Amino acid sequence: MRLLGNIIWFVFGGFLMGLGWWLAGLLSAITIIGIPWAVAAFRIGSFSFWPFGREIVDQAAGGLGKSISLLGNVIWILLFGWWLALGHLLSAVLCAITIIGIPFALQHIKLAGLALAPFGKQIVPILKGL
Repeated sequence: MRLLGNIIWFVFGGFLMGLGWWLAGLLSAITIIGIPWAVAAFRIGSFSFWPFGREIVDQAAGGLGKSISLLGNVIWILLFGWWLALGHLLSAVLCAITIIGIPFALQHIKLAGLALAPFGKQIVPILKGL
């Protein structure tokens, strides 16, 4: 079922949103300072291509790690996060028009939240049977 969901997702919007993430990653990688943002954008871009079967969880970090993540997220929101989140929210509204599209709309909403604050998050596979 995950494979079918991922294929439908990829064809009807996941491909374009993944390309948007990868474009943000390429633009971030232009400078040495932007490399951490580029790595996050490519990681989330691949998640945006195939989101079913994986989930977003908070990454364990100490006080300094949380402060660095907060700073990285603020810079990210100003440069790329707002337009990626807007793209995911618009896609969610379009998907939610039909009953069949509601699971896809929920995935776009998760990705919109991740678009605003990608640092301090981790993408992990969903374990079967739990």
